[in-house]
Amino acid sequence: MAAANPYGEDLGTRRPLDALAETPGTIRQLVERWSETDFEGTYAPGKWSFRKVLVHLAQTELALTTRARFALSQDGYASQSFSQDDWMAIDNQAGARTALDAYTSLRQFNLAMWRALTPEQIDRTFTHPEYGELTVGWIMAQMAGHDIHHLKQFQQGSHTGRPRDVR
Repeated sequence: MAAANPYGEDLGTRRPLDALAETPGTIRQLVERWSETDFEGTYAPGKWSFRKVLVHLAQTELALTTRARFALSQDGYASQSFSQDDWMAIDNQAGARTALDAYTSLRQFNLAMWRALTPEQIDRTFTHPEYGELTVGWIMAQMAGHDIHHLKQFQQGSHTGRPRDVR
């Protein structure tokens, strides 16, 4: 049995594919008028800036769909864990709009893959060192809930009128 989706509560009863298709556009709409200063704000003290969250979303789009592709193309695939903080250090200099464009463009590319998968492919298993045996569909649901988790943070920043200054 697959491990519980750590973002299952964020996904709720939404269909993963619907959330994957809609959430990046919703995030883009929320931040389209933000200044570079706004992107350096945060939704809560001590948390990543919104720019870093966008970098993280682009990195996640790269990492998790690569994991899915390996699982789909290699029998007995065993994925590796990665540290989001270690990855952030690699791409930390990317601008907010560059990260947003990367995230939304990669998502459009990856949606073509997700939409084309057969039920057998969605149920294809692989192993993860922390979660055990998982399926490609689990990745899809994880990513969908992860998007919504971060969307809520952007909504917090937009709701207050301006993101909080992190200085």
